[in-house]
Amino acid sequence: MTTSPRGGRPREFDRATALERALVLFWDRGYETTSIADLTAAMGVAPPSLYAAFGSKRALFDEVLDAYCERYRSFMVRALREEPTFRRGLERLLREAAAAYTRPDRPPGCLVVSTAVNCGSPEVEQSLRALRNSGVEALEHRIDAAIRAGELPVGTDARSLAVFTGVVLQGMAQQARDGTTRRELESTALIAISAWPWSTAVPGRTGD
Repeated sequence: MTTSPRGGRPREFDRATALERALVLFWDRGYETTSIADLTAAMGVAPPSLYAAFGSKRALFDEVLDAYCERYRSFMVRALREEPTFRRGLERLLREAAAAYTRPDRPPGCLVVSTAVNCGSPEVEQSLRALRNSGVEALEHRIDAAIRAGELPVGTDARSLAVFTGVVLQGMAQQARDGTTRRELESTALIAISAWPWSTAVPGRTGD
């Protein structure tokens, strides 16, 4: 049990555990089709406790989205940051996406993508769109840096390649929900990598 932030009676549930259960439910069913009744059943709390702890369904989802990005989506940032070249980072990002989207102990795909489908809340859709767009913009900056480093030819369209990568990732996430296997998604990732206009004689290529 955790204590109330107002110093009142102890809550009858563990907040972190309840948040994780809500995360899995939103990931599996999406935002629009997940009701308060669904949430309270999955989280093991009564509606008054849910509202007291999180405020509203929308506020709960905002916390879920933050938790998801920290726990299950951060591999994208790490892949590009930790590898010695952009190409190796991109290859790692797509491989790890294939693994993350098909793990048997989690819902398939990506929460950011799946909850946007048939979302009737303009505010939630705006938050999800902003998150997706920020990922594309971050990739564009990394591609610009790769061009300056000589990994990609001068004149390469960084924006188009960033959008292309976003499309690949979102498509992989949706295909995972349709039952595509990790191995199939990894093959798709290799095809996507081969479509890039890589400069020759750059260390970090597959097989180097």
